[in-house]
Amino acid sequence: MSLAQHLRDRIAVGEWSRGERLPPEAALAATHAVGVNTVRRAMSLLVADGVVVRRQGSGTYVSTPPAARTPLIGVIVPSLSYYFPTVLKGIEEVAQTSGAILRITSSDYDDALEIRGIREHLAAGCDGLLITPTLHLTDPSARLDLLRSLPIPAVLVERMPQDSPPDDGLSAVCTDVVAGGYAAVRHLARRGRRRIGFLGRRDTATADAALRGYRRAIDDLALADLPHAVARRDAWDDAALADYARRAHAAGLDGIVCLGDREATALLPHLRGVGFSLPSDLALVAFDDEEAADAPLPLTAVSPPKREVGRLAAATLLRQLGRTGDRAPVRMLLQPSVRARASSAPAPTS
Repeated sequence: MSLAQHLRDRIAVGEWSRGERLPPEAALAATHAVGVNTVRRAMSLLVADGVVVRRQGSGTYVSTPPAARTPLIGVIVPSLSYYFPTVLKGIEEVAQTSGAILRITSSDYDDALEIRGIREHLAAGCDGLLITPTLHLTDPSARLDLLRSLPIPAVLVERMPQDSPPDDGLSAVCTDVVAGGYAAVRHLARRGRRRIGFLGRRDTATADAALRGYRRAIDDLALADLPHAVARRDAWDDAALADYARRAHAAGLDGIVCLGDREATALLPHLRGVGFSLPSDLALVAFDDEEAADAPLPLTAVSPPKREVGRLAAATLLRQLGRTGDRAPVRMLLQPSVRARASSAPAPTS
């Protein structure tokens, strides 16, 4: 046993490299002043521990660890056409660097498709799951419980569990949407806007968080509190947008935070229709930065760090799949930025 430990130590410090043949048993016996049978028993201990391997007629060699299995990662996102393609690029960059294989599906914001996607990824032998669950369209507690119970690690992407226990084992990597709503208001305030409204959706995963950021900024920056200038709907048609534009004009708004790009673009002609001149009378900040730059008036937009969210989510999952088995839960919130364009030029000074 003492000789086996001594040989193990010599291998550990690199005296013999992986795959290298050890000296013959007789030579080792002479070097250590022991019998050949003692060397053979020591070698048997090292063989049993996987430190060395015997090759018939050739000798004894330092073991070469088997090649690591290529991890197969399941990915489920709600859309392959809006917002998430950039997130997927970040995931793909990390997967390519690490040699992981991706199996990507879309839930199309359909709860049944999401459940089916989870089952298909498990059946395909995926080692881990990156998922943007439809928490705002289903019972979030039940869906999170399902993800916690999976036999493979899962990392949530752009969805943060709400009201979960402090010791929740789920990992999540997300944009800080509250910070985005706050940054949008601060951006407008720095450009001299003091009467700022909010137009948004109610049925999106980011709706409540963006509004919380907006309200926090209005309070912190001592701006006009205009509850009647805050409007949210499940969907915005032309009639609803025209009505909001009239209300904005009557309230004397000089700024609007709009969730998201498409609603902000659709609102532009209605604002002009009631007499606003943009951006001199009223500045506009959109949210998502997917289509904002292509609007008739290029829109300033809150721009989530989508690619970095994907990169960090993939890196987190791969770390949890690593040989160390480090599955310590991770919660990351990434700050979005505001990309200034023509729609938020500074207010004219009197």
